[in-house]
Amino acid sequence: MRAGTLLTPERLKLIPAAVLLGFAAAILSLGLSAHGASDFKGRPIGTDFSNIYAAGRYVQDGAPAAPFDPALQEKEERKIFGASTPFYGWHYPPFFLLVAAPLALLSYLPALFVWQAVSFAFYLAAMALLLRRAPGLRRRDWLLVAIAFPAVFVNLTHGHNGFLTAALMAAALALLDKRPVLAGICIGFLVYKPQFGVMIPLVLAATGRWRSFAAAVATVTALAAIVTGLFGPEVWTAFLASTHFTRTAVLEEGGTGFYKIQSVFAWVRLWGGPVALAYIVQGAVTLVAGFFLVRLWRSDARFALKGAALCLAAILATPYSLDYDMMVLAPAIALLAMDGLAHGFPPWWKTALAALWLVPILTRSIADATLIPLGAPMMLAMFALIVAAGSREAFAFPAIRMQAGPSKG
Repeated sequence: MRAGTLLTPERLKLIPAAVLLGFAAAILSLGLSAHGASDFKGRPIGTDFSNIYAAGRYVQDGAPAAPFDPALQEKEERKIFGASTPFYGWHYPPFFLLVAAPLALLSYLPALFVWQAVSFAFYLAAMALLLRRAPGLRRRDWLLVAIAFPAVFVNLTHGHNGFLTAALMAAALALLDKRPVLAGICIGFLVYKPQFGVMIPLVLAATGRWRSFAAAVATVTALAAIVTGLFGPEVWTAFLASTHFTRTAVLEEGGTGFYKIQSVFAWVRLWGGPVALAYIVQGAVTLVAGFFLVRLWRSDARFALKGAALCLAAILATPYSLDYDMMVLAPAIALLAMDGLAHGFPPWWKTALAALWLVPILTRSIADATLIPLGAPMMLAMFALIVAAGSREAFAFPAIRMQAGPSKG
């Protein structure tokens, strides 16, 4: 476990291949047991995509503010998928209507396919951009691991936006030093997930990356103007009103299910802690993570450690993140693996990276069955290892190297 000797290059090919085969069989089974656009349990295929599609339908019908009303959103979902369809709430800011509206021009299953295929391709392209200069790392060395990442399967079955989130984060990190304006634009597009935006501007400001900061602000401003022009100012009023339902019913009362939410807030609530305590613990984790993240980014630590820490801190800082949001861990794992191949893996790192790669597919079911969360503790542990590695003392340990294949150029 300390040396990670079980993770040989051969096993790093066989394990993802076996996981990918299992995913393919599960998706095939889901498709064969479906009835129209619903699965064998009566849920829409792609579950959470149903709220995106219903919101897009409202936009097409000239009622862009309707998705922010839970009763109206539920009514539209049941109109599309049937009276027994579970409710999937719309909790996005109005920016995401720009995605929902064109998808609703298609019928449901083609829209789901286009959404997942395009965002998945964007994810793989961004990962390629992030790893393009990894010494001795061939495309086939990382592609299978990226495709078989368990969060990919979770995101596919939920029809969610994790691919897009991971792609924008990976692209922003890849472009940050050489193309700061483009990096800022990628960061600005992340505004549809505002809960992930706490740590990114903090890092940009703390390190004086003002061109990226300005580009992100300009992108958000432009998107806000486009949304207002297309859908009217009432969508903002409706969105602000809807945040009360999201905060109370979904987050604080656990309407989504605390076992599904991968945050320290949900961890406290899962174990019966009061809402006030959950906010205090979440706030403390956010402040501590922010402090160490800024210190790391202002140090001479290697960029791979900084980038991975930012990905982890972004998801740790929010009280509301689910297992499909753990797609953000993909660029973090890639950066840390690339750094380990180049400089050696400190003790426990191979095992921790393997656990971080695997945890998205396990955390929901295990927390549901045992009340033991895995996601938040594993992310906290990996963040702590990165912070330790960023200090001079951490590198006093002998590195554990894994041989990479020869470069193909």
